[in-house]
Amino acid sequence: MRRATTLASSIFSRTIAATYDGGAATAAAANCRLLQAALYCTGGTGSSYKHQHWFSRLCNYSSARAASIGVAGALVSAAAATSISQEAYAKEPPPPELVPKDVVLYQYEACPFCNKVKAFLDYYDIPYKVVEVNPISEKEIKWSDYKKVPILMVDGEQLVDSSVIIDKLGSKVSKKKIDLASSNGGEEEKWRRWVDNHLVHVLSPNIYRNTSEALESFDYITSNGNFSFTEKITVKYAGAAAMYFVSKNLKKKYNITDERAALYEAAETWVDALNGREFLGGSKPNLADLAVFGVLRPIRYLRSGRDMVEHTRIGEWYTRMEHAVGESSRIKA
Repeated sequence: MRRATTLASSIFSRTIAATYDGGAATAAAANCRLLQAALYCTGGTGSSYKHQHWFSRLCNYSSARAASIGVAGALVSAAAATSISQEAYAKEPPPPELVPKDVVLYQYEACPFCNKVKAFLDYYDIPYKVVEVNPISEKEIKWSDYKKVPILMVDGEQLVDSSVIIDKLGSKVSKKKIDLASSNGGEEEKWRRWVDNHLVHVLSPNIYRNTSEALESFDYITSNGNFSFTEKITVKYAGAAAMYFVSKNLKKKYNITDERAALYEAAETWVDALNGREFLGGSKPNLADLAVFGVLRPIRYLRSGRDMVEHTRIGEWYTRMEHAVGESSRIKA
């Protein structure tokens, strides 16, 4: 197994090497940008490359924080259900005078932290453009000193680290300021940290649990990422092989014995936190709801996500979130 891991990593690292948003990576597996792009990023505090990434970890770390660009799954938007009040599912667009005029997101389509930022933008109906970054060349972000994703440009100002992006952008577009010291604000912040420090670490071992799931994940990554034809072929097979073995190391690192059981436990922990409420925020989603939804969105329609919904109680909340977040506010090129 050690030889296989070395071989797969070697093949993969020759073709790629890189970085992601989300968390601080420690050091280890060579600079594998693709690995980075494949592993989900997990951001300790904010979810930027500084703290943890799903796939980013691999590249950066194989990193200290769990994994980055891992696998985003298909996003299915549903029209608001008639059985649920419009108020609960209404979007919360900011006052027109507070809406930024030019918002550009530099991202990896499959990155959970990029999806977290998009969940925020979509829910608050803030129009934004997307620049898909090639995780191998990273030419799209050569202009920036910050070499991780997401990067959000807001009227010419660069914002980095997903949680920080959400905090700063939220303060720009909202007249209401959340008091994180209050009981409700404290609960919200507690679960936002839980997403970055725990939930993301459970995801990579699940999406790369076996060879078929690793291939499924990389099929999505290569189909939706910014790769050349040659890169797609190399990344899909060499990356899937490398990540299969890497996921075993991640299990050991985070003391995960049964990856599916850990995923189900995390889902149930979140549902318990809702305590009978439609959302953690009550009748409407708060930033913690959007963080959990954004991070889970990439895996929802992969095998691991389907299993999670089938074997836990999280499905109803997830469906409510799909309705609440609604259609993307992304500006099509």
